[in-house]
Amino acid sequence: MAIDEILDEHEQSRRVQEWLRRNGAGLIGGVLLGMAAIGGWKWWQQRQAQAHMREADAFQAAVEAVERDGVKAATSVAALPEGVFRSLAALRLAKSQADAKDAAAAIATLQRAMPKDPALRTVFQQRVARLQIDTGKAAEALKLLDGTDGATLDLRGDAQFALGQVDAARESYRKALAATEVGSPQRRLIELKYTQVGGVPAQPQTP
Repeated sequence: MAIDEILDEHEQSRRVQEWLRRNGAGLIGGVLLGMAAIGGWKWWQQRQAQAHMREADAFQAAVEAVERDGVKAATSVAALPEGVFRSLAALRLAKSQADAKDAAAAIATLQRAMPKDPALRTVFQQRVARLQIDTGKAAEALKLLDGTDGATLDLRGDAQFALGQVDAARESYRKALAATEVGSPQRRLIELKYTQVGGVPAQPQTP
């Protein structure tokens, strides 16, 4: 090996040692921080999983209370933390209250637990609107029914028909048919309502 090569290796080794002396503490600190971040992430995941399990257990207990005690389980449902579990439990409780002919309590349950998630919120609004229509509050129901899906338009037609707005109901049912899948059981019911208000359902085309 040539002397200049030996000097080059010695110079490179010296520079590495100097770099480690200058940056070693920071390098070790970075490694430790990285390890701490990984450990913290795992700890956070574990805490989240434990919290989710506790919520699931509380939800199950609330549902069992509804099935066992019916409307008396309102306290158990109200005690659940805000989220999907409370929304699902509230739907169960509201059904129990409606079955017990207490529409006002069912509406109150659904309104108190109205979720932020758009999809679930639509389901809640549809349930509230149906109860309002059935109890002579169709005008209030209309304020909730501003969606363009088939189920919402169908309910909107029901509310308008209950208010004597036959032309508006016919138009809502027509739009509901256009937004509902052909062959679905719900579509047949909408067709019957559409016919009742003077509409003529389109006949399926034959090949």
